[in-house]
Amino acid sequence: MKFKANERIALFIDGSNLYAAARALNFDIDYKRLLELFSNQAYLVRALYYTALIEDQEYSPIRPLVDWLDYNGYTMVTKPTKEFTDASGRRKIKGNMDIELAIDLMEMAPSLEHAVLFSGDGDFRRLVKAVQSKGVRVTVVSTLRSRPPMVADELRRQADVFVELQDLQTHIERQSRGEEESGDDRYDDADSELQTV
Repeated sequence: MKFKANERIALFIDGSNLYAAARALNFDIDYKRLLELFSNQAYLVRALYYTALIEDQEYSPIRPLVDWLDYNGYTMVTKPTKEFTDASGRRKIKGNMDIELAIDLMEMAPSLEHAVLFSGDGDFRRLVKAVQSKGVRVTVVSTLRSRPPMVADELRRQADVFVELQDLQTHIERQSRGEEESGDDRYDDADSELQTV
């Protein structure tokens, strides 16, 4: 990845999509390392992380991650999930954050030169096109190397730059406990992410 010197960038992370892509590639993301990677290359205006939360559970496996991100440089954008029953009578949970991400990116576009979208969701193709029309370059980070690929072809083609998530693995992979620095304050076992419908 290459950014211009002092280029104003922001990260827009579709939490469930990035989690699924990393899991498909068999690694966990170290969000501290991810933030450092981008802040060392450009002027990072903001890093936003989008996820839905199940509010009625006594314990949510994603809560420790959400709290850690919130205290460590990320802007958290969350909303409660909605539960419904589908036509076949199965209980489903819905927690799509696409609209929130799209609105934030459109609102921030005048303050940015480059947006980095961590998602492979083809629904974002039109958003990417709209932001590009405002003069903002867009990088999409996802993967083609999983089976099936996690990035929609139309989104990859619309982006100014496509970055293969696996190519970032050595820079952003969460190290095992023995390899971490002692006294590091990384989040605990919060390696679950809500899969949205």
